[in-house]
Amino acid sequence: MKNILIAGVAALALNAAHAQEPKPPVRLAIIGLVHDHAGGFIPQLAGRADIQLAGIVEPDHALAARYAAGLHLDAGLFHDTLDDLLAHTNVQAVALFTSPYDHRRMVEMCAPRGLAIIMEKPLAVNMEAARAIAGASKEHNVPVIVNCFSTWDPVNQAVYDAVHQAGGVGPVRRMIGCFGHGGPKELGCSEDFLKWLTDPKLNGGGAVVDFGCYGADLMTWLMDGQAPLSVFAVTLQIKPEVYPKVDDDATIVLTYPNAVGVIQASWNWPYSRSDMQVYGPSGVVQTGSRGTLRVRQGEGREAVRQAPPLQGPAADELSYLVAVTRREIQPSGPSSLAMNLVVTEILDAARESARTGRRIDLPANR
Repeated sequence: MKNILIAGVAALALNAAHAQEPKPPVRLAIIGLVHDHAGGFIPQLAGRADIQLAGIVEPDHALAARYAAGLHLDAGLFHDTLDDLLAHTNVQAVALFTSPYDHRRMVEMCAPRGLAIIMEKPLAVNMEAARAIAGASKEHNVPVIVNCFSTWDPVNQAVYDAVHQAGGVGPVRRMIGCFGHGGPKELGCSEDFLKWLTDPKLNGGGAVVDFGCYGADLMTWLMDGQAPLSVFAVTLQIKPEVYPKVDDDATIVLTYPNAVGVIQASWNWPYSRSDMQVYGPSGVVQTGSRGTLRVRQGEGREAVRQAPPLQGPAADELSYLVAVTRREIQPSGPSSLAMNLVVTEILDAARESARTGRRIDLPANR
């Protein structure tokens, strides 16, 4: 009996030791470098134990060389095609830094290979492409998530909590969001980035897409995935000499049965903006600078709070991608495919409204 007990204790200790062993890192491939966000994404991989850069696909050798030199990357990481990369190394996930126009093609290449996919916003240039992406994700049972920087901003989670938790401002009645900056060219974005960002085919539009997607995404999240009844939009070319092919300013109005969302997206702000005011039946919550939140209940005094940091997989895009790739969590919230399908529908309607000058009613049944 004593020997049996000793063996049992030893087995439990062995199982506990195995449970504490670190999991191997998720091996990640970068596809495309024409999106300047790649320059901020790649350095975040350094020093992490849960994810590892396994390769980069970029057929433009001059662009690849600039990244290799600028970020001190091994030349052996770079490949001309995904097939070439996969012939030399195994990966479990990919991050897309192509134009949005190429998102569909990339997903349709990666999904059959079982690769989890994260892409820069927007999901797609139109609903046809978005539906194809969703179809590939479902057919091959691979997760697709969209890297919206607002997802990882603690202040936005605090707004969501203020709307949904007891003692908050209550359900959304009105959201006013301001998103954008002084313009991508004015901010010094690379020519590789500007080439597609200011092309209506490759990006789907100008500021209406570039920053309208953030407002549409946050409003859809606050409304728990509900699509609006209608969309009305006005777009402007305030700087046609700088952006001759696309709008540089957009105002989008979303109407719901009991709420309205006003999205102001622009490349003409005097400073960078990503802030919103959300009004509920009992109060208002407003985002401020450096993670601050201003909350006012009814006629009471305004209280200033600091948004608590995000924890666990929600803390940043890499932690989220790792958890999704390992199937530890199901994608949800602002970066999920479901939310971004609604966002694409809103942006499609916004462009059509701006083109025709009419309100676009969305179908009730989807």
